[in-house]
Amino acid sequence: MTTNTEQVTVSAPTTNAVRTTGSATSAVDSTVSTADSTVSGERTSDGSAGTDAHAAVVPARQATASFTEEAPARIDFAKAAPKVFRALIGFDAAAREGLDPALVELIQIRASHLNHCAYCLHMHTNDARKAGESEDRLHMVAVWREAPHFFTPRERAALALTEAVTLVAGGGVPDDVYAEAAAHFDDGELAHVLALVLTINTWNRVALSTAKKAGTDTRA
Repeated sequence: MTTNTEQVTVSAPTTNAVRTTGSATSAVDSTVSTADSTVSGERTSDGSAGTDAHAAVVPARQATASFTEEAPARIDFAKAAPKVFRALIGFDAAAREGLDPALVELIQIRASHLNHCAYCLHMHTNDARKAGESEDRLHMVAVWREAPHFFTPRERAALALTEAVTLVAGGGVPDDVYAEAAAHFDDGELAHVLALVLTINTWNRVALSTAKKAGTDTRA
């Protein structure tokens, strides 16, 4: 059987409920426009092809609308719990005592990668640069196992321990990871490395829970 074809143009309806503002609207409208162009043209006379193509676009508009709504304001942790905040500052300062500043930043950067904390990652990569860290090493922290020659054995042991402690719910801290760290740090140093991993994980969770925005660090 031969199916007749015809030229049909279907226009996307405009619904106020899913209208958004700014760049998000432009991006969605562009998507809808492209889809409309695809629907326009040759299709079978039963109309199924055009209807399906257009229907797939409508959820995209609706989903985008939710992203443009303002999120509710969250607490300023430092102001809401000043004693707790100062205690964390003290814990952080005590943890890094005696540790190489470059190592401190590597640990904080790696934990921030794993916790997806953009605020802390931005802060500590900038701190590392100011302290003289190279761009090459900063770019390699996330993939240090594939680029071990960028880091010393001591740094690699600390990075492995940082990962194990940060992801502790996935299987604890393996004996071999702990043993490797213990081989490169004495008891006091190892305790400080562990403390630093604990502090950056806490800072990551504070920043993520209170929706801190990357690039808004106001430290002097």
